[in-house]
Amino acid sequence: MNKQPHGPDHGHDHPHQHGHDDGHDHQHGRPAAGQAKPAAKACGHDHGHAHGHGHHHHGDPNSHGRAFAIAIVLNTVFVGVEFSYGFIANSTALMADAGHNLSDVLGLMLAWGAAILAKRAPNRRYTYGLRGSSMLAALFNAMLLMAACGAIAWEAVQQLLQPNPVAGLTVSLVAAVGIAINGFSAWLFLAGSKGDINIRGAYLHMAADAAISLGVLVAGLVVMATGWSWLDPLVSMAIVALIVWSTWSLLRESLRMVLAAVPDNVDAPSVERFLREHAGVAGVHDLHIWAMSTTETALTAHLVMPDGHPGDEIVDRIGLRLKEEFAIHHSTLQIERGTTSHACCLSEPPPAAPAGHGHAH
Repeated sequence: MNKQPHGPDHGHDHPHQHGHDDGHDHQHGRPAAGQAKPAAKACGHDHGHAHGHGHHHHGDPNSHGRAFAIAIVLNTVFVGVEFSYGFIANSTALMADAGHNLSDVLGLMLAWGAAILAKRAPNRRYTYGLRGSSMLAALFNAMLLMAACGAIAWEAVQQLLQPNPVAGLTVSLVAAVGIAINGFSAWLFLAGSKGDINIRGAYLHMAADAAISLGVLVAGLVVMATGWSWLDPLVSMAIVALIVWSTWSLLRESLRMVLAAVPDNVDAPSVERFLREHAGVAGVHDLHIWAMSTTETALTAHLVMPDGHPGDEIVDRIGLRLKEEFAIHHSTLQIERGTTSHACCLSEPPPAAPAGHGHAH
């Protein structure tokens, strides 16, 4: 996302007027008579485009568009070259790596498209915009990597069962080119991979390919020196294990995001404690924290404040601190007087069976 300064005036561009176009009148002064539960919204005040404490600065498709374009072109050309020479040299490792590279090209296209879609403005149907597409892309890329690993492992097993001579020199030369191309492509995404799992998916694809090419190069050199053709598929299987291990965290984190889990970089108990410690807050409930995209986090919470709404400035300050201290970019806070009992409907027990129907169904 485009970075913007975090100055004190940055959090008050449009104080809490986000609900006025959806039919809800959110009045932010002291509650009038009969108004027990006015709602107050703190949306990060810039819809999540200013990220606190350096979190998640690397998801901007404008800064990565060139990296995606270069990596896609280089890898597309290399797929054709690698598969052709793998076929000529009778190297399962080279042909399997070419198939993996092809899946990487598709993964890069998907990640790039998702990064662009994540910039689309919200509308009446997609009220968060299309930010969630970056999470889907990260999940799909992780699954694509796992599937590619399965295909490589299968080909390696076939080569072990029916070993064929391998042209070690050809394999080594093509693998050396692969190391250069994939290593450079991975470097293009290195910085962004630290704060955006969509970009991390692209980085892992390229880094995994560089690792495979390195293994193939070593295997090719050893085969040249010893004639051990069986080493080629063994190296492939060892690298597959490495890729699965490195991809597992991407798969797990992206799946959690898609299922609206609390992002790994947010400590939910600390957030709740932060909200409870504010003056006038007697209780916190209906606290939900989830990822809007691979770079932005949202929060909703009900604050029980018996003395009523504390004023827009206090709510603004809470929203700004949530963004700066917890990387929560879009927060929505509802203020309640505590005159009635509330519990999150998602955690309420199922309704009791009607009287007279005590038998089990």
